[in-house]
Amino acid sequence: MLNYIWPLLILCSFIYAIISGNIEELNNSIFESLEEVITLSMTMVGTMCLWCGLMEIVKNTSIMPKLKKILRPVLVWLFPEAKNNEEAMDNISMNTISNILGLGNAATPAGIKAMEALSESNIDKKRLSDSMLMLIVLNTTSLELIPTTVIAVRASLNANNPASIIVPIWVSTIIGTLVGIISTKILIKRSKK
Repeated sequence: MLNYIWPLLILCSFIYAIISGNIEELNNSIFESLEEVITLSMTMVGTMCLWCGLMEIVKNTSIMPKLKKILRPVLVWLFPEAKNNEEAMDNISMNTISNILGLGNAATPAGIKAMEALSESNIDKKRLSDSMLMLIVLNTTSLELIPTTVIAVRASLNANNPASIIVPIWVSTIIGTLVGIISTKILIKRSKK
């Protein structure tokens, strides 16, 4: 759908610029936007490289097993169907840790692998399992302690204090995650009746 909407919007803006005689302003805005896009992209790439590199270091040290051990009781409560599926639990742990660190791009591959592992153990292939639903909810609400992407965007736009949004993000993601988990658990119980 977006493949049609964006080209249509771009085409409409070009037609409107030609009709209203603002073609020069359109050209200027295109080149100014390109400069901003390149600056933002470079900031985002640098930030993602830093955090993805740190995640690789964490994966290859004794830190990851310790973090997984800390998360295990919570994850077993959230994903009771997957408690004996080590592959799924490892990927869910990696996905959760990446999301908590604000590394949405690094969390995606682990989330996909976790969903595949959960899908293999799902008996009813026409319906999502409870653990699959919970994984979707956790990825959507995405509890973040270090919102690296938002901080990088704010830094690229020359914000006075790019990290000043950390506390509001903590509050909103904690509330969002709790509401998501509680709602999912309630709906899962109701569907069992």
